[in-house]
Amino acid sequence: MADAVAKGQDSAQSIPALLARNVARYGGYPAYREKEFGIWQSWTWAETAEEIRAMALGFLSLGVERGDYIAIIGRNRPAHYWAMVAAQMCGAVPVPLYQDAAADEMAYVMEHCGARFVVCGDQEQVDKIVEIEDRIHTITHVTYTDKRGMRKYDHARMNALEDVQREGRAGHHRYETELDKRIAELDYDSTCVMLYTSGTTGKPKGVVLSNRNIIETAKASSEFDHLNHNDEVLAYLPMAWVGDFIFSIGQAYWSGFTVNCPESPETMMIDLREIGPTYFFAPPRVFENQLTSVMIRMEDAGKLKKRLFDHYMKVARDVGPDILDGKPVSFGRRISYAFGNLFIYGPLKNTLGFSRIRVGYTAGEAIGPEIFSFYRSLGINLKQLYGQTEASVFITQQPDGEVRADTVGVPSPGVEVKIGENGEVYYRSPGTFVEYYKNAESTASTKDPEGWVATGDAGFFEEDTGHLRIIDRAKDVGKLADGRLFAPKYMENKLKFYPSILEAVVFGAGKDRCTAFINIDLTAVGNWAERNNISYASYQELAGHPRVYEMIREHVEEVNASVAEDPMLSGCQIHRFLILHKELDADDGELTRTRKVRRNIIAEKFGDLIEALYAGRDEIYTETEVTYEDGRKGKIKATLRIEDAKTVPAGPMAEAAE
Repeated sequence: MADAVAKGQDSAQSIPALLARNVARYGGYPAYREKEFGIWQSWTWAETAEEIRAMALGFLSLGVERGDYIAIIGRNRPAHYWAMVAAQMCGAVPVPLYQDAAADEMAYVMEHCGARFVVCGDQEQVDKIVEIEDRIHTITHVTYTDKRGMRKYDHARMNALEDVQREGRAGHHRYETELDKRIAELDYDSTCVMLYTSGTTGKPKGVVLSNRNIIETAKASSEFDHLNHNDEVLAYLPMAWVGDFIFSIGQAYWSGFTVNCPESPETMMIDLREIGPTYFFAPPRVFENQLTSVMIRMEDAGKLKKRLFDHYMKVARDVGPDILDGKPVSFGRRISYAFGNLFIYGPLKNTLGFSRIRVGYTAGEAIGPEIFSFYRSLGINLKQLYGQTEASVFITQQPDGEVRADTVGVPSPGVEVKIGENGEVYYRSPGTFVEYYKNAESTASTKDPEGWVATGDAGFFEEDTGHLRIIDRAKDVGKLADGRLFAPKYMENKLKFYPSILEAVVFGAGKDRCTAFINIDLTAVGNWAERNNISYASYQELAGHPRVYEMIREHVEEVNASVAEDPMLSGCQIHRFLILHKELDADDGELTRTRKVRRNIIAEKFGDLIEALYAGRDEIYTETEVTYEDGRKGKIKATLRIEDAKTVPAGPMAEAAE
């Protein structure tokens, strides 16, 4: 495999080597764009290489040594991506962190990796470092990208990143020989990046990924979807997430395409429409929110417009996916779809920013079949993938023409996948991580000597298609008191298919029945309330409204009816539920920064609510500590209703299985 990569111009053994290749191959093409103050700025591959080299020279002037760890904290900006590549040029290891992480979360990561240098996006991130630097004694220098608000800080060990670049340019004669030497030392086994896991069950682990992991994965996945230098992506996902790294650096450097950075999270949707990416990734929640927004607008539209929308969307649902997959469709239906594209689908895709998408992916959670089909019916090539940080993202992908809502595809090129005796999914590939940093025990328990990695997910391959289906997290799959299978994530995903349900947490392991906490989606339910003349003053008041409970109960009962037909999971029907008085929040420790439920913490924090669900009570008074945006702590007091939901006797298939 290494021999194949080593041929010709594709023999690059590191990200800096790929950068040099791209300068020679795509030097005048745009590499990065950034919107600032409402104006898009652009850098070609040649200009990008010059910026990165100046930054690397500047890092050497600050004293960056081989093996140092450089933490990078901030929003998606070209300078932050450049810092990661410049760090590798110096023989250092970039460690991106979540910009919305609290200071204490950052402290753990920086202390664990021993970060000596920090690149901050703005004053907010610098303040977090100032707050914790007394505890993190390894930090020797802090740089920042945005100068606003920084004038009165102590600059003895603090500089603007552009000043560091300026120092690098000024001192290039002193540092160029050393920099070239360090770049030449990089090979396939050199560390490319260290990314920390979300830490759903404990402290985050530092996942060490080599150049081999990133480049081989980028090559295989790019070729799978025929990505090239004409493609465009929007870099808006957290830089600390492995998906953003593989899309915005790995695949970008392999394929030579353009990475576009939005001005802010608030302008992301506007910037998305302006760029019109050809290659796009979003978690299901983004697609769900966009669809909710479309449906809300259509509810407020005039009768003629609504009638046209409903008519042509029916046409799209009937034939759109078949046209997209190249399947036979009658001439008349194609004409009808073409009119729909002219009047409805085309303008709608343009409004969403999806007019030019050639390849789209979603992953991280299950996406509702209706939502998935909606986008594909518009002619958007939306697919699913399954991956992990430890795999450099890609484990399985859906090939064109084999796209379905209920599977995550076939093994990605170069990836082997097998199912263990306990139903757990295992894989090995060139993208398999090197190790967990300073954690040999976890490395050994996750990756065996033959390179097989335990994903922690339970699933199975369909015999007829070879597609993988994921059921749940293996550690969460358990048994009810009567021995029937309990898979909470499966149920939670089905509940979250409804736009009015933002989050769900299901309980039942070792119990005689399943119960659930529900978080409503304030935007979706708030718009529904306005249309139905329901007034409310807060999330808590809306969540406790009788008609909201009635709507959520209907959703729960619909899910129960669906699950009743499943041979394995009919016992997971939800008997009782309550709507939480607050949204689950990462700042309160209830979710990870990637919005994964911390089940154990929730069970401990809301133990009184769980007890009430199983005690048959109709309501319960509770007090909950919350963290406000400015970091202050407070308490929310509420009396929560507890509702019963109708369950359905197991269907014929389920009865036969039992």
